[in-house]
Amino acid sequence: MSCLETPARPRATAPGESDVNAFEAMTPRAPATVPADARNGARVKAAAARPAGVYMPNANIQTPDMRSPDHVQVSTAAAISLGLMGGRMHRCSCTHCLNLLLTYPEGCRANCAYCGLARHREAERDYADRNFIRVDWPAVPMVEVIDRVKAQGAKTSFHRMCISMITHPNSDADTLAVLKTWTDRIDPTDIPVSILSNPTSMDRTDVARLKDLGAEMFTVAFDAATPEIFERTRGKSVDGPHRWERYWDVLGHAAEIFGPEKIGVHLIAGMGETEAEMLAMVQKVKNFGGHSHMFAFFPEQGSLMDHLPATPRDQWRRVQLGRYLIDYAGVRLDHMRFDDHGRVIDFGLPRAEVEAVIEAGTAFRTSGCPGKGPEDVSACDRPYGDGPPSNIASYPFPPNKRDRAKIRRQLGLAKVEA
Repeated sequence: MSCLETPARPRATAPGESDVNAFEAMTPRAPATVPADARNGARVKAAAARPAGVYMPNANIQTPDMRSPDHVQVSTAAAISLGLMGGRMHRCSCTHCLNLLLTYPEGCRANCAYCGLARHREAERDYADRNFIRVDWPAVPMVEVIDRVKAQGAKTSFHRMCISMITHPNSDADTLAVLKTWTDRIDPTDIPVSILSNPTSMDRTDVARLKDLGAEMFTVAFDAATPEIFERTRGKSVDGPHRWERYWDVLGHAAEIFGPEKIGVHLIAGMGETEAEMLAMVQKVKNFGGHSHMFAFFPEQGSLMDHLPATPRDQWRRVQLGRYLIDYAGVRLDHMRFDDHGRVIDFGLPRAEVEAVIEAGTAFRTSGCPGKGPEDVSACDRPYGDGPPSNIASYPFPPNKRDRAKIRRQLGLAKVEA
């Protein structure tokens, strides 16, 4: 063979386990009705507890009435890196992206089936106490975040800051306010800024304002790779407000305003799409002038999909490798070959070239907006956001020799010596 091929029928990752998450197997539960006294943050607003500094989730006190732009939530990894909380991350000393999540007692008004922040959880947990991509998110005064980054100075671990919008009536205006508060004190050429947008509430003018205020990159979390999966997990099927066409409209505005290589799309692999469908989406984003930032599906506790299986590792490694080759190695979708079930069987490059990519390991690291190193290495390393340290999906560090051997086993490929 002149090209590197995977087995025609890839092996399952464990006895009795499928090697793909098929569409028919990945149906979310229907959202339950939320009691009237829990809707729109009613319990938090009725208690009217005033915020006092940093709020740690699961503190066993009434969640305070915290609101952006004065307060934001930060990921556990960012909180450790800022010195807001203690703890250690497996094989990581820090994170290189400061993720800021807008926060309100009402929470996110969307109802995405895979998300821990979804509206259907109102009766279960107050917004600031909910898990999101496997971890807790402490709430912090915005001024304290900036004070701590300023105090770190040139020694800061952060290569990038990202503002994550949610679906809320104030989200657009508050994103602009958080961005201005940041750029008034932190030079965006020192720590570039990304926006993880909410296209449902945005138009072209909103996108342009973010660019004018200093945002360097604009990303859109499609998450689903096909319109059918998008509707089933984010649209009317789960009482959600999002529309596939609207997301493409806003991505088009961003492509024109931010320019090539300054836009990105979040995708979650393993929610029912085939590998061919996922990589077709990656190719479409590449044609738009952007890159795909890919997660493996993980059944988030409390979500409408928490009963479903995580992405099988062989499926995940194939789409990780395919994404990298399309985004950074000049491969196109039509160079690849797929079996009758849409699984990759030929990555479209000579074997030696694909071997070199696998051995480098970068293709299997967390994908996201770039940092201060090579363009194919993400600043947004999101430690263990899509899988536990015991079964790493996206490596937040360079995979070592043992890691690469495990990746090869998951791909079903033996190393070929030169």
